[in-house]
This record gives sequence, structure tokens and C-alpha cells, in this order.
Amino acid sequence: MKEIIGGKIVVNSLVEEGVNTVFGLIGSAGMEIFDGLYDAKPINFIGVRDERTGTHMADGYARASGKAGVFIAGQNGPGVTNLVTGLAQAKAALSPVVAIAGSLSSAHQYRDAFQEVDQTSLLSTVTKRSVLVPSTDRISELMRDGFRTATTPKQGPVAINIPRDVLSKSVEQVGEYRPKGREFDYICAASAASVDHARKIIANAKSPLILVGGGVKNGRQSKLVEKLATLLYAPVAMSPGHGDAVSCDFDLYAGQVGPRGNTVASNLMKTADVILAIGTRIGFNTTFYSYDNINSSAKIIQVELDPLAIGRFFPVELGIYADSGEFISSLIDSLSGYDPSSAVKSWTNDFLAKRKQFLADREGYESSSLLIQPAQLYRSIRHLAPKDAAYTMDAGTLCLQATDNLNYAQPPSLFTPLDFGLVGFSYACGLGVKLACPERTVISLMGDGGFGMTSSELGTAAQYQIKSICIVMNNGCWGAEKAYQKDFFGKRYMGADVPNPPYDKLAELWGVKGYRASSIKEFEDVFAAALSADAPAVIDVSVDPDALFSFRRDSFAHRAK
Repeated sequence: MKEIIGGKIVVNSLVEEGVNTVFGLIGSAGMEIFDGLYDAKPINFIGVRDERTGTHMADGYARASGKAGVFIAGQNGPGVTNLVTGLAQAKAALSPVVAIAGSLSSAHQYRDAFQEVDQTSLLSTVTKRSVLVPSTDRISELMRDGFRTATTPKQGPVAINIPRDVLSKSVEQVGEYRPKGREFDYICAASAASVDHARKIIANAKSPLILVGGGVKNGRQSKLVEKLATLLYAPVAMSPGHGDAVSCDFDLYAGQVGPRGNTVASNLMKTADVILAIGTRIGFNTTFYSYDNINSSAKIIQVELDPLAIGRFFPVELGIYADSGEFISSLIDSLSGYDPSSAVKSWTNDFLAKRKQFLADREGYESSSLLIQPAQLYRSIRHLAPKDAAYTMDAGTLCLQATDNLNYAQPPSLFTPLDFGLVGFSYACGLGVKLACPERTVISLMGDGGFGMTSSELGTAAQYQIKSICIVMNNGCWGAEKAYQKDFFGKRYMGADVPNPPYDKLAELWGVKGYRASSIKEFEDVFAAALSADAPAVIDVSVDPDALFSFRRDSFAHRAK
């Protein structure tokens, strides 16, 4: 019988799973995998410059495509420790990333060997599951299990650690064992009694609000939500980072809520008498776990696939353990003949008027400063970017300023660090999104500090001609922290300022189109050029260094004067 080595089994498993894009960084512990990829024509391999940023690419690819994103860390030890931040980010985003890591030879484990670290235990803290493959004949089984674990609710990253000797050993090639039940006809549906209970609560509402989050976005259920909102004549608000769960072109779109949200949507949360929360934990970024950001008298109907999330932070009138789409479809059927009351119509008409004014104020922003203000920059992006544009963002000042300042017309189109609050994420994530959706315009927004962390991936963009556009908002500082030092520490600036090279020139040295702008007119000209360049591009934009504000003022209440 024909024999096959472990590395080739890994590659065959990827092909079986339908994987067509793999990110990775070559290393001696995984050489058999990379050699197997050499002949794997269905798979497009993207070699990256750092394991952390490569994992962000796999994360972006997974979120944009709806399929597992795969990263291969070829080096054990430091190559794997570099994965930690990227996998922690993917876990926070419920992103189905499968990380395959070369590991120390079995005979050398627990001997303080070269580059030894307990990878399986280390990665278990930042993944849904971390396994060590014990033998070559178990690779296929544990690869299948890894993909199943990553892609079933609730999704999340998986680490598969494979020792060098397991990858290099040959075993007899036998017929593949594929357990039944891999595919699902449907996901958990709500009971008829729960749907009817929800219908009765909603029917008695005077000021209903639909709040949707990652469950709706990741489930691609925007059209169902729009149909339900139209039937109820109720506004639709989104949890932060999921402003694209429903298209911004939808008439009842309110945008993102909470301390990071726009004022109109946030006020809806504070005044609604019934909140239909679908596919959201109603968590930290949405509420700060405080009734300052949600009506304490509201009746909450929470629909979640994670039963532990239901009623975890706020008591609910009705908790429903179900898939968002299944629930929405059932609720729509139960609402046949529903007619919104005059109170509901008044509530929603008032919202529509305030939303219209919000958009007018956003469009009419003016500043006497000669320096570029973030709001001006976002307005220019709104005007020039195509409707299909997908945006990636970092955390920090930029993400706060950008909230609901851009248009998310084609879900999914917003990719952020979410609750992990990571800086140095956006550009690499954007490269992954672009590979998943090559037909779409992908725009990555970063601060200058964050871009400095990830600029080596310009080499990846140039090598593989990944044609995203990165806009570096360059204010020469770590903006969020400098704002805290300004407001609460007597302007005693320590470590806040960041001298940078001209990033447009750095981009050109890597083989990427580089542009620079110090006025709005210059930005609009170079942005239009980047959009038509059909090449990877970076735009270094000088923005007002004083355009800062302290977001978590509550964290420094003890220092307020």
C-alpha cells in the first residue's frame, strides 16, 4: 500500500476542507507542510513577514469570506508565541481561524530543548481549542475536528500543533474516515411558545428598538432584519463594530449605539421600552455594563446562540436560545397582519427626523483650522469611495472618531478589533479581506503608531499584489493615551509622541504606491488616484495632532479636577 508523510496529509486535509488560500511564515518545524503545498495547485499560498500580522490576515479573510481562515506557523517556539496576539484577536471576534503550528519533536519535549515552549497550553488560553497531534495517523482526524470546531457556533480560532517527527513520518495511505453530521440542515430554532411570547411583548411596545450584533452580521442575515424592521416600523441599531450588520442605505438604519455610538442611536437605547436584541451579548462596548447607556425600564428580548450570554449583563424579559435567522423568520411569520400603533409610528418618525439631522450635521461639518480634521477626512472618503467599499480599522482614537462617519452599504463591510481593542490590526486584516473579496475596494484606516507596527507587511502586499488602500492618519503620537495625559495628567507627556518616517516613501521602497496629503484637497486628489491605480497603495495623511479626546473618562474619574 502507498505511503504518505504527515506534511502531505496536512495539505490533503486542507484541500478536502475546500481551502483555497493559506497564509503562513516558513520555518524548519513545518517544512514538510510547505513542501506539500508546492504541488497543491488549488491552494494559493501567501507568505507573510510576521506571524501576528499573518494571523490578522487569516482573521480578516475568515470574517469577509464566511469560511475558515488558515495560518501556518512553520517555526516552533518564537514562531508560535508570535501567534498569541492574533489568535486572541480572532477569539474576541468569534473568527474561525485555524492555526497550524510546527512543534518540537516528540522525543525532545520536556527537555528544555531549543525553542521549546508548551505551545498547546499557551495557545489554549487564546483559542476555542488547542491540540497536540500525537501521531501521524491522527492528523486527518484532528484536522477535520479542528475545522469543525472553528466553524460551528459559536465560531472561534483553533490551534493544531504538530511535532516535527509526526510531520516527517510516513504511514500507509488508507481511505479517509469522515464522520457523519459535518453538515447541518438547520441551526437551533426558537420554540413556537417563545416566538409567540416575543410577539406579544412587541405588540404592546410603544417605542420598540431592534438591536443587532455579530450574530446577525456573521450569519449574513441583514435582509431578514430589514424585513422585520419594515414590518414593525422600528429602528435598527447595531452594537459597536457591527455598523454593517444592516446596510446603511436601509431606511430604518440607526447606526451604532453606546459610548462609542452616534447620539441618535444611543438615545434610542436609553429610551426604548422594548429592545429586541438579536445576535448580541449587549456587552461592554455597547453599554459599559451600565444603565447610563440602556433604559433600565426596557423589556429586553435577547436572542443568542450562546446561552451563557442571555441575561448575563442585564436581566431580560425573555431569553431565547436560537439562531438569529431562524428566530427572525419565525417571528415574521407570527406577525402576519401586524399594524404598528400610532405610538410606534410617532416614535419611529421622530427617530427618522433626528437621523436626517444627524446626517446633515455630519455632512455640514466645518472647521476654522488649516489642519486636516478627522471629520473632514471621513467626509471626503464617503464622497469618493465606491458603495461596495469594505473598511478595516484599528482601535484607539481613530476607531472612536470614525464611528458612524463612514458608509457601510454592502454587508459585511466593517472589520475592527472589537472588544480586544487592538492597535496594529487594520492593514494586515485588510489584506486578508481583499484576498477574500478581490472584486471589492478595501480601505484600511490606521494611526501612524499602529501602521509602524505592521508596515513590514507592505512587502506581502507588493509581492502578491494585494490591492488594498491604507490611509495612515498621521498625528505623530499615540493619540488616545496622549489625550489622557493632556486631560488628567497635567500634560506631562511621556512616551506619547511618535517620530515617523514618511510612510509614502517607505511604501515606495517596498514597491507599493505611496501618496502624501497635508490638505483636504490634496487628500481627495491622491485618494482618487489610489482608487484608480489598481495597485497596493498607502496614503500618509497629516491630521491635526490636537484633534484628540479622552474616551474612557470614567477610568480617570479619580483624577478629575
